[in-house]
Amino acid sequence: MSKFFFNRILWLTGGAVCLLPLSLAAQTTTQTVRRDNIAVPSINLTPDARSGSMGEAGVAISPDVNANYWNPSKLAFIEDVNTVSASYNPWLRKLVPDVSLSYLSYAHKFDDNNALGLSMRYFNLGSVQLTNEFQQDMGTYTPNEFTADASFARRFGKEFSLGLSLRYIHSGLFNNSFSTGQQISSVNTVAADVSMYYRKAGEQFGKTSLFAFGADISNIGPRVSYSDGGPKYFLPTNLRLGAANTIDLDDLNQFTLAFDLNKLLTPSPPIRDAQGNIISGKDDDKSVPAGIFGSFSDAPGGFKEELKEIGYSLGIEYWYNKQFALRTGYYYKDPQKGSGNYFTLGAGLKYKAFNLDFSYVAASQQKSPFANTLRFTLLVNFNSLFDKDE
Repeated sequence: MSKFFFNRILWLTGGAVCLLPLSLAAQTTTQTVRRDNIAVPSINLTPDARSGSMGEAGVAISPDVNANYWNPSKLAFIEDVNTVSASYNPWLRKLVPDVSLSYLSYAHKFDDNNALGLSMRYFNLGSVQLTNEFQQDMGTYTPNEFTADASFARRFGKEFSLGLSLRYIHSGLFNNSFSTGQQISSVNTVAADVSMYYRKAGEQFGKTSLFAFGADISNIGPRVSYSDGGPKYFLPTNLRLGAANTIDLDDLNQFTLAFDLNKLLTPSPPIRDAQGNIISGKDDDKSVPAGIFGSFSDAPGGFKEELKEIGYSLGIEYWYNKQFALRTGYYYKDPQKGSGNYFTLGAGLKYKAFNLDFSYVAASQQKSPFANTLRFTLLVNFNSLFDKDE
């Protein structure tokens, strides 16, 4: 198996996961950061430019069609009847010119209380040149991951909503060219998300305000395997909690402060000796429910290490006349548990039925594998597009 291929997967997914079956992992270079019990790493990569420019905060910010990813329950509060957005993320073009994440999202309001969401994402890791242990050419392979989602959100009263999503997942990171005697194949499975959203209008400092809180548990699904009879891996079940506070400074100026917490609800791999015996932590070979509930107390380093597994997102958004936006944010996660820390910047422009957003990750390669990453999102409101009064 190509060491370059493995390193590309580990690097491009933020260093938070390792997908290789155990029999193959020994052939790779070692990494400080790893989650060798998790599959389908790309699901938790931020797809849209708006949240991408706010330090990856998106659970409780004002609803738009990209709530399909962040918190589907927010779809019940979107104002437009039919909205679609397309996002494109060319990853690390200075290092690997053919890797990208694409995301398409759609939302439809049935009435004041009910909404439907549909979305698709495609993570392309580019063409990889394969070589065996003798450095012989074994051709090329294009690893990729794909998901398709359907979400339903319902509002209860004026302030609260719930959401449910179903997801089809395909992970084609490996083929039989990587086999060392075992049959390696793609992964096809399903998962579910549950979410909630609450918002309360009020007044702060004499100004109109809106406080919002959201929660989303995503990718609840069965364990999967990349080989017949091989080890099974957890989907990256993930908990997001977020709050956002918006103040209308006057008729033209609006300011939002958002804060998110993020944690994987999967077992922390224990520390083992050379014989495979656990010397610290807990056995991570368990059921999905046990893995979710046990993920808060199974880190080998105890409570201190559990805190390191939490990611923190702080985001700021400023709108002028609801037409031009400036955004910034900061993301932090312990370097041993994720993709480090970095600042984000971005802007947005709204013209009639169109919203155009972009974001930029301001970091060095040493601090984050996402350094210099750009994201672009185009959002279209079809009702405004065909409204003759616009």
